[in-house]
Amino acid sequence: MSSRTTTATRPAGTRPAGRGRRRPLTFDRVSFFAVFLGLPLVIFAVFVISPFVQALYYSLTDWSGFSASMNFVGFDNYVRLFQDDQFVKSIQNSIVLGLVVPAVTIVMALVLATLMTVGSSGTGTVRGLRNSNIYRVVSFFPYTIPGIVIGIIWAQIYDPARGILNALLTGAGLGGFENFAWLGDSRTAMGASMFAIIWSFVGFYMVLFIAAIRGIDPDVFEAARIDGAGRLRTAWSIIIPLIRDNIQTAWVYLGIASLDSFVYMAALNPGGGPQNSTLVMAQELFNTAFTKGRFGYATAMGVMLAVVTLVFAALVFTVNALTGGRDKEARR
Repeated sequence: MSSRTTTATRPAGTRPAGRGRRRPLTFDRVSFFAVFLGLPLVIFAVFVISPFVQALYYSLTDWSGFSASMNFVGFDNYVRLFQDDQFVKSIQNSIVLGLVVPAVTIVMALVLATLMTVGSSGTGTVRGLRNSNIYRVVSFFPYTIPGIVIGIIWAQIYDPARGILNALLTGAGLGGFENFAWLGDSRTAMGASMFAIIWSFVGFYMVLFIAAIRGIDPDVFEAARIDGAGRLRTAWSIIIPLIRDNIQTAWVYLGIASLDSFVYMAALNPGGGPQNSTLVMAQELFNTAFTKGRFGYATAMGVMLAVVTLVFAALVFTVNALTGGRDKEARR
């Protein structure tokens, strides 16, 4: 009945106001979409999509990188990749880095961030440890150093004859570490390399988590303390759930950085370490392209690295959704 009334009273040739109504194309609207939507799309297509397409094409050729001629070889490069033991080893090393480095870094950064925000006395106002600002600055300092410099510094620390690590261990009575080659032994090379990478990342992600924890309403911590929650319980039940988006972002960034790790590994072990124990995909890609002059094959490695990175990011988002992240999004 009301529908008929509305139809009867609406002037002929007009459309009801609603989502389906089209707005007239004015100069302001067209110029707005051109500048803020069209221009970014063009830049994205030229500088992001186009290089990807070119890389895919080059990966299907035998291009040497130093000549204009190239032959189309189809998927031969990709078939050869999985028959290349050295490249398969580099994939395994990159995956280990992509799993271990983010996990250890995030756990250490969360522990330190919790201590500096809610790690004070169990009575009185909820606050961090005394002089926590000093710890924050000191911890953040390694992140300001370029990765190549960090690699060189730790290569000197691990030096068998002149390194400070062996000197400290030997001075403490551990004579077995005299002249021990941390980067020259396949049992310790990867662990020593991962320690240097984690050392450089922890401070930055600690500051990131501190900022996220500072954004939580202080009344929540006060209520938890009144209810008798300890520091561990507060961290597990309040801090981690409320900053899970920050943790997810950190995990993705750390995973991408770890899957690359070219700078660190090139400084610590330029040759890939003993028995290729520290060789990563980016390092093998660089050697194949610029040392062996096989750009087509190296580009196929780059495509595989991009695929592994995308799979890693998808895995992180899936795990986050299955462990409660989807419910949090639905409540917003």
